[in-house]
Amino acid sequence: MKIDIYSPEKYSNGIPHEQFAWLRENAPVYWHEHPDGGGYWVVSRHPDVVQVSRDFKTYSAEQGFVMVDNMEPDVLEMVRNQLLGMDPPRHAPLRRAVITRFTSKRLAALEPQVRAIARGIMERASAMDQLNFVEDLAGDLPTAVICSLLDIPEDMWPQIRRWSDLCTSASDPDLGGSAEEVNQASIEMGTYGFQLACERKDKGGDDLISLLINQEVDGEKVSEAEFASLFVQIAVAGNETTRGLISSGMYLLARHPQDYAALEQDESLIPSAVEEMLRWTCPLHYFRRTATCDTELAGQNIAAGDRVIMLYSSANFDDTVFPEPLKFDIRRDPNPHLAFGYGIHLCLGANLARMEARLFLEEFFKTFSGLELTGEPTYIQSNIVHGFKQMPARLLPGK
Repeated sequence: MKIDIYSPEKYSNGIPHEQFAWLRENAPVYWHEHPDGGGYWVVSRHPDVVQVSRDFKTYSAEQGFVMVDNMEPDVLEMVRNQLLGMDPPRHAPLRRAVITRFTSKRLAALEPQVRAIARGIMERASAMDQLNFVEDLAGDLPTAVICSLLDIPEDMWPQIRRWSDLCTSASDPDLGGSAEEVNQASIEMGTYGFQLACERKDKGGDDLISLLINQEVDGEKVSEAEFASLFVQIAVAGNETTRGLISSGMYLLARHPQDYAALEQDESLIPSAVEEMLRWTCPLHYFRRTATCDTELAGQNIAAGDRVIMLYSSANFDDTVFPEPLKFDIRRDPNPHLAFGYGIHLCLGANLARMEARLFLEEFFKTFSGLELTGEPTYIQSNIVHGFKQMPARLLPGK
């Protein structure tokens, strides 16, 4: 089989399941050529992705960051200040500082605010006839939640989303831009984060920026520059992945009306349904690691310095882990999907995203009697971001 999982257009119809299944069966650690003249290892089976994720000593996030394309040295140095691009020991203290802001207790306290935002979105959407579910409904909640947590002025919310789109969907002709525009968006976003950090340093306040910039990590406060990189990660991750989860999850329910009806009648099923939506939607196809030494994985020798890609959207359909993997099963248990990664770099906002999706569904069922697809959705053209950019739909009025 001809394998090409690098070209963004290969994802125009979603996850290329046929290629991924072939890789899992025939070449679970596969050497893939890269346009730069080199190549990289593609890890497609669930247990092997877990092994790479767990072994941060052998597989570094910091050496080459998380994107398959190599970066210029100055860009690489900048992104290494993001948590997802750090290795221990530098990684642990900053992660501890951030994770304290996403504890179960803090999320429970946040729930009424998130529910109110979701309810307001439903009220505005109820006045629309035709809409793009992705932009008009699904995208509003994560943007509002993350910007509220960061206490960003509401007139800046559209700009935050635009920067996020440019940073994550650069290869898409509708959402992306030139390399210069994408780089400029990242710089502008980081500069804005730096500005906010300077404004709130030593000023008190209980928003997420104030709490992080004034918190000590191993006896020292987070610097404005460190926070600027962290700000980009929080804002981008808080927008793109949750928007994809909500829109793709609702698409799955529209295609499985019996499951829609089951959730509408029994909200206790929503948490397990969200996990299955995550398995199917898998907001990111992959993250990269770089081998720090000569090693071996699933019988394949890997040399120090080699790029290694953890293919999450393949691992989530590994039939040795998930019986009938191509069946959408809202009651699937257990469901050890890797939509949020694994190990020390497990997504910081995983439980926030779960809560947002749950509350969105609860408020949607209260407001509308159904969702009618009025056309086929179109995917973001990207080899890393998995999600819709368009999903034409009509909301059916409540009963």
